[in-house]
Amino acid sequence: MRKNWPSWTGYATAIWSLLYGVLGLYWTLGGPAYPFAHVPNDRATASILEGTPAHVVAPIMAMLGLGGAVLAVVMTRMRPRGWVLQTIAAVLAVSLALLIPDYTLIAVVALAPAILVFAFTGVPGAQGGVGDILYWHRVNLIILFVGGLLWAATAIAYHRRSRSVCVSCGRGSSEPTSQSPAAALRWGKRAVAVAVVANLPYEFTRVAWYFGWPVGISKEFHQMMSDTPGMLEMGLGLAVLGIGGGILTHGLVHRWGEVYPRWIWFKAGKRVPPLLAIIPASIVAVVLIPAGLMNGRLPLHGDNWAINAPGFLWVVWGAALGAATYAYYLRRRTTCARCGRGVTYRSGALAGRSSGSRGGSRRAGSPAKALRRSRTR
Repeated sequence: MRKNWPSWTGYATAIWSLLYGVLGLYWTLGGPAYPFAHVPNDRATASILEGTPAHVVAPIMAMLGLGGAVLAVVMTRMRPRGWVLQTIAAVLAVSLALLIPDYTLIAVVALAPAILVFAFTGVPGAQGGVGDILYWHRVNLIILFVGGLLWAATAIAYHRRSRSVCVSCGRGSSEPTSQSPAAALRWGKRAVAVAVVANLPYEFTRVAWYFGWPVGISKEFHQMMSDTPGMLEMGLGLAVLGIGGGILTHGLVHRWGEVYPRWIWFKAGKRVPPLLAIIPASIVAVVLIPAGLMNGRLPLHGDNWAINAPGFLWVVWGAALGAATYAYYLRRRTTCARCGRGVTYRSGALAGRSSGSRGGSRRAGSPAKALRRSRTR
């Protein structure tokens, strides 16, 4: 399934677009539950489309959804021509995954364990249940985010076909020197450093607030937070999560991110599955960016600049974490099951077996033949 992702993600994108296009048509005709309508503040989001009129936005949603369904099928089945279609797909991906959402995505990721518990125990306090956390306006943003990821995958697959490289792994007859394991380790370390430093202002201010130091906020606002049960504690908890994430980020460029260290006694010395790091790091990297952009749209109020300003740096954090994760992927990726190119990774070190070796040939044939097969699928 992994090697065939360029095909099934294209059709999944078409289905997603068709369904959302139908919903857009439904809201155009006056159907209820338009997801950006004005609602009470406790049910509103910080999306850039929040509060927009249905008669303006819904027809655009219908047009883009129905047209996008056709476009996704064309990009999946037809031979690539030019850059126009992949540009449209990239714009849709960025808009849906990064520009329209707000902090909902990072909140769901950070609070996922608690939300899972609340589903069975109920939400503490005056809220009625998980529905008071994941209400329709927020769920819609998650749906749009998923659509953005699907469009990104469709754009990547189309772009790779246009370059006549393997649609599954992106390898061609030669690779840029920047993608070699040694080069990826060098720039990956710089990306890790940027990712860790970018969140330090947020972590520092929230820890300081908890211990009574109103850094970047007025004394009155700090007192209000102190008088609100759980507010300072939530900020501290998010700061601790950020610090923990920064520590884990170092694993993307250190040996303990490739081979389990001795203190994990039941796994010590065994190879860390690459996806165990790549999947969560990629998710966090992507969801940080819309949250950071949302903070950038919020006003900075003089004495209370630290409420939003440190969060704007999440854009930098997310981008750097994404780059570090990509560098980790480049170092850990093995022979492609589709085209036969690559190397075999063993025991935390890259064993230099090229795709033209006998082992690689037995598995997938010559890279040229495998690439020709991959283009026809």
